[in-house]
Amino acid sequence: MKIAVLGSGYVGLTTGACLAETGNDVICVDILEERVELLKRGEVPFFEPGLAALVSRNLDEGRLSFTTDVSGAVRASRIIFIAVGTPPGDDGSADLQYVLAAARDIGRAMDGGRIVITKSTVPVGTARRVRAVIEAETEHPVHVCANPEFLKEGAAVSDFKKPDRVVLGVDDPEAARVLRELYAPFVRTGNEILVMDVPSAEITKYAANAMLATRISFMNTIGRLCERAGADVDQVRLGVGSDRRIGPTYLFPGVGYGGSCFPKDVKALASTLKGLGLDSSILEAVEQVNERQKRRLVEVAVERFGEDLRGRTFAVWGLAFKPNTDDMREAPSLVTIPALLERGARVVAHDPAAMGETRRILGDAIEYREHNYDTLEGADALFIHTEWHPYRHPDFARMRTLLRNAVILDGRNLYSPRTMRAHGFEYYSVGRRPVTADCA
Repeated sequence: MKIAVLGSGYVGLTTGACLAETGNDVICVDILEERVELLKRGEVPFFEPGLAALVSRNLDEGRLSFTTDVSGAVRASRIIFIAVGTPPGDDGSADLQYVLAAARDIGRAMDGGRIVITKSTVPVGTARRVRAVIEAETEHPVHVCANPEFLKEGAAVSDFKKPDRVVLGVDDPEAARVLRELYAPFVRTGNEILVMDVPSAEITKYAANAMLATRISFMNTIGRLCERAGADVDQVRLGVGSDRRIGPTYLFPGVGYGGSCFPKDVKALASTLKGLGLDSSILEAVEQVNERQKRRLVEVAVERFGEDLRGRTFAVWGLAFKPNTDDMREAPSLVTIPALLERGARVVAHDPAAMGETRRILGDAIEYREHNYDTLEGADALFIHTEWHPYRHPDFARMRTLLRNAVILDGRNLYSPRTMRAHGFEYYSVGRRPVTADCA
């Protein structure tokens, strides 16, 4: 099939590369010339495991190309994905200016019938608006469908190639047939293609992300209860997750969720509910719990070291909001680190992928180290924000010799309190009894 993907960011590039991998001819479009030139060389401007190799291979085999020419890409394609950004507005609602601008460009370039698919995360009713914009620019027929993405950063290529489900919101049987054929190579093991009306597909994406965010905030609230009551959140999590009606996923407490999806989508869905005169309090509570949880490690540090942190040095392991990405959007580390700096502390940090992006945001306000152990020398405590694999089984004896104080504040519960006690650490985690100096 001949396909154009408007937007070559995280979603658009993954979509284009994976569709090219199954034999389609794909043109990815971006308005940023420097990004397009980078991609033409097979270089991916962000970190996503496996994506650079996929892009390079399909470039070499001629199935994938990049351009800034929207009109040419539209005219060369039968199927057009809109995968541009939908940043949050001041009120939390999704800003659709880039989606509607893409629709306008499509309408002006069309020289025949097209199938247009919104891949960007958009509020219910967006496809209707996209259709109206396109039809105002052309007399050619257009089908506007919704195909929300369910890609986890750090596993996007795998998620696209082996999806739990493919959701298609369609307005026409022929469009449904074409899209079923397009996605058939990715569901050969029996995972479902769910065909539904367009508004239902648009809501599905927001509902899924909001549910996952709710589970995280719920467990963080239970974690606080466990800390206060002297319980162990790991035991509670196992007890709750063993209920087949609930299941074990997204029940891990921590220092809050971040990234490009959950924070934005929770706000956008709340805004949609308010706009329709519906109660959005459950989502507002999810967001409030999450923002409060991001401050938890600083609260523990202040309880342990005092409000004035001048003269203190703190090591930070993990800057990105999750492992296997360099994405710093809404990362909990961007709450912890400024709070430590405001109290006069020195911060020395490591992340396997996100130090360049962090430097762009924080500049030289903190120090960066190429190796995680190098952050520990003379530090009063270690903060853990991201559960990267290299942090999971460290050399604890080496850590003790490097740290000034054998104190770990673990926002991802990487280690067991028993192990920490055996190695002589003070250890503070989420929802579990601390291992204090008296019992270390």
